Amino acid sequence: MLSKNQIKRIKSLEQKKNREREGLFVAEGPKTVGCLMAAGSPHAIIATEEWYKCNGITPREADCVVTENELRKTSFLQHPQQVIGIFRTPCNTAAPDVCSRELCLALDRVQDPGNLGTIIRVADWFGISTIFCSKDTVDAFSPKVVQATMGSIAHVKISYTDIVSLIDSLPADVPTYATALGGEDIYKQELSANGLLIMGNEGNGVSPEVMARVKKSLLIPSYSLSGGIDSLNVAIATAVACAEFKRRRY
Repeated sequence: MLSKNQIKRIKSLEQKKNREREGLFVAEGPKTVGCLMAAGSPHAIIATEEWYKCNGITPREADCVVTENELRKTSFLQHPQQVIGIFRTPCNTAAPDVCSRELCLALDRVQDPGNLGTIIRVADWFGISTIFCSKDTVDAFSPKVVQATMGSIAHVKISYTDIVSLIDSLPADVPTYATALGGEDIYKQELSANGLLIMGNEGNGVSPEVMARVKKSLLIPSYSLSGGIDSLNVAIATAVACAEFKRRRY
């Protein structure tokens, strides 16, 4: 049984300052928790007796067996899913030279948790192992982002950094791309197997400071017959762009 203080502590991890102070984050649901457990031991598991039995797991001292009602009081979800996992936040500081070997993503001021979670999942699907995020991009370890990744947060390294400084530190032969409405048709451009693909803020796109350093600006062309759509959601645009880069590679 969870005490009121235990529930309060878990609930406090909704706030970034508390996650940073504790060095912990929350994941929920069998799939997401299972992926994270496969990648490393959890700090604590709060789950129903049914979940422990189905997974053949014996609760440790740090873990807790709870009822559905207790889980509902603790969960960040409207419909809790048997298990809540508390995990240590990884220290993900990626070196820029990874862009010399493979294609990486960079996110410039992406604000919506659902978008970031979906982008992490997209990166995992297309075999992109590293995402660089500007320091004003939403926190990847907030409960909403973690939930939206559906476990992919366990497979993709998320590194927060200054995107301008990141681009400036890259060797001259590393290609840099950004999507923009004023760019060139992505389907008619040469695309490399390595480099940095930058995606921008939901409303304003890639910042002028970052765009000034990009070597190739890419447009995902619209084929709309209505003419009423002026842009794509950033997560969808990331999926389309990654698909085209990987299609060329393979």
